[in-house]
Amino acid sequence: QVQLVESGGGLVQAGGSLRLSCAASGHTFSSIALGWFRQAPGKEREFVACITWSGFNSYYADSVKGRFTISRDNAKNTMYLQMNSLKTEDTAVYYCGRDPLAGASACGRSTHGYDYWGQGTQVTVSS
Repeated sequence: QVQLVESGGGLVQAGGSLRLSCAASGHTFSSIALGWFRQAPGKEREFVACITWSGFNSYYADSVKGRFTISRDNAKNTMYLQMNSLKTEDTAVYYCGRDPLAGASACGRSTHGYDYWGQGTQVTVSS
């Protein structure tokens, strides 16, 4: 059974940092692209960042480019999101998902194509 479990969320002041983790089990982690999305109250789930199965390529939403870094450790079946210079508008529940149909140098920037999601971890940035 495929499982994705996020951790690392919390309350932080604006300008601070957090590191999210997504631990995966139940599938061949190293052969599947992964992504981070977030959802604020009353808003749709939006793309944050994604990474190809090899880790060689990653893509970011314009709103987080230069502040967030996505990475993965295939030996540990874990993906990470390092979030620096956090802003109040980054407040949301952050979800990791897997994109099994992405090609070798691609990963999805839409929720379409993602088949499994974690339960989410809350990130709250205070002013």
